[in-house]
Amino acid sequence: MTQPFSLAIHGGAGTLVRGQMTPEKEIAYKKALELALDEGYKLLKDAASAVDAVAKAVAVLEDSPLFNAGKGSVFTADGTHEMDAAIMNGKTLDAGAVSLIHGIKNPIALARDVMEKSDHIFLAGEGAMQFARSLKYNLEDASYFYDEFRYQQWQEIKGSDSFQLDHSVKKESKFGTVGAVACDQQGNLAAATSTGGMTNKRFGRIGDSPIIGIGNYANNKTCAVSCTGSGEYFIKGVVAYDVSCLMEYKGLSMSEAASEVIQNRLLNIGGDGGLIAVDIYGNITMPFNTEGMYRGSRTSFGEKKISIYGD
Repeated sequence: MTQPFSLAIHGGAGTLVRGQMTPEKEIAYKKALELALDEGYKLLKDAASAVDAVAKAVAVLEDSPLFNAGKGSVFTADGTHEMDAAIMNGKTLDAGAVSLIHGIKNPIALARDVMEKSDHIFLAGEGAMQFARSLKYNLEDASYFYDEFRYQQWQEIKGSDSFQLDHSVKKESKFGTVGAVACDQQGNLAAATSTGGMTNKRFGRIGDSPIIGIGNYANNKTCAVSCTGSGEYFIKGVVAYDVSCLMEYKGLSMSEAASEVIQNRLLNIGGDGGLIAVDIYGNITMPFNTEGMYRGSRTSFGEKKISIYGD
């Protein structure tokens, strides 16, 4: 009897107002989520590591223009794309993260290379790009990341001081960060998160996604977590590690800890969003305090779910 294994993914949380979601769009989003879920789960089923599974699931989401990561990344104030990603191995606590990178088709792959092929955890900007070049990464042309919808989103606030959290747009939109968490057949955990940041962001702003312990965390003692939402508030709340802490030091179950953090602590400081988490028994929890969160989960118990709204 192998140990129960499972995978959960998210494609961002936010104000997913039903009236703005066409049936065609909903089908497209669910299809993209299902593809990522199935690809990651297939690896777990074949006894691959949790790290392999989360890296694969996130890469599939990065390749879709529907999500704000990789190909679908939003425009900065300068009309460029600055991407961030992080990955963590719950067995060893090894982690890798990159921030303010450009031209990289799959930022999660570069984050994994930081974890496995460097002596560091977090590389940013030009240094991260030098590291990518040293590993012979192909740099995609800016046209690869061009998306008409994203471009129009930027045009509306271009030249102003406002920036836009991708998920907080009041009208039709594509929503934030992507992430995955997994428990493999050996009972090891991993988490991966990737994002294109905020529309019209300036000054090299970095959100919660690539920061270990905040937007992404994995520890076999507790759980693996990937977050999505208003990054500044997730940083203030040290969200991912907070869930782990409540489990480790307070003895809360994973779902109790995650709910406490998302429904109480984060809301109390004005933050919105959600997270996905998995523990070493393959249990999954996916709380959010917004109208919806693109999410999916699949377990070796035979359960498979793909959802957008709260019901």
